[in-house]
Amino acid sequence: MRAARHPRRIGILLADDHVLIRETMREMLLATDQFAVVGEAGDGEEVVTLAARLQPEVILLDISMPKSDPALTLRRVLAASRRSKVVIVTMYGELPLAQHMLRHGAHGYVSKAARSDELVDAILSVLAGHRRIVVSIPEPAEPDEAGGDARPERGMSDREIEVISLVAEALSNRQIAVRLNITEGTVKRHLRNIFGKLDAVSRIDAVNKAFAAGVIPSRGAAGSRDAL
Repeated sequence: MRAARHPRRIGILLADDHVLIRETMREMLLATDQFAVVGEAGDGEEVVTLAARLQPEVILLDISMPKSDPALTLRRVLAASRRSKVVIVTMYGELPLAQHMLRHGAHGYVSKAARSDELVDAILSVLAGHRRIVVSIPEPAEPDEAGGDARPERGMSDREIEVISLVAEALSNRQIAVRLNITEGTVKRHLRNIFGKLDAVSRIDAVNKAFAAGVIPSRGAAGSRDAL
């Protein structure tokens, strides 16, 4: 009597600098009978190295890791493992940013606010040859509660200008919080206010509009925009 065949699992490489997030995603993926986590990376260099060595079918890639220019890391990963489908999994749920990453070669884009079944569906969808975007609806802007005196001519506080300047340097919310000695929640609140004041729909859009309005100097603008 022949032993029953077990279906082959889909090999997935996880790339996120937050260990807790990787553990959560691993447990969620392994709870199904469809996936096998073949490796884990914590920065942009490591994910390129592991992609080349492991040649996974799917790479779940965070775009806010250390040692990572998002668009460049994506291109390097795709060059290192041409068979891999790359799904961006990120805290940023803006549609324009998702479209930006898909133009650079990503096969899917899922915000971390998505449900686990939505992530699974996105993985299966890109494996079937489709592009898939799952984003959350941005929260409305809140009134500014802290961060310095407002500048009437620009409508932005000193703290908000500090925050958008650091966004232009491609720092993540966590990195900005550390740099300014504030919480990530405060950074997010400032960003919502900035988006509202600049009528921006994404971090990239906010930086571009801040440059155009003279809120932040345009020195080094091109490199910063690509890094977002």
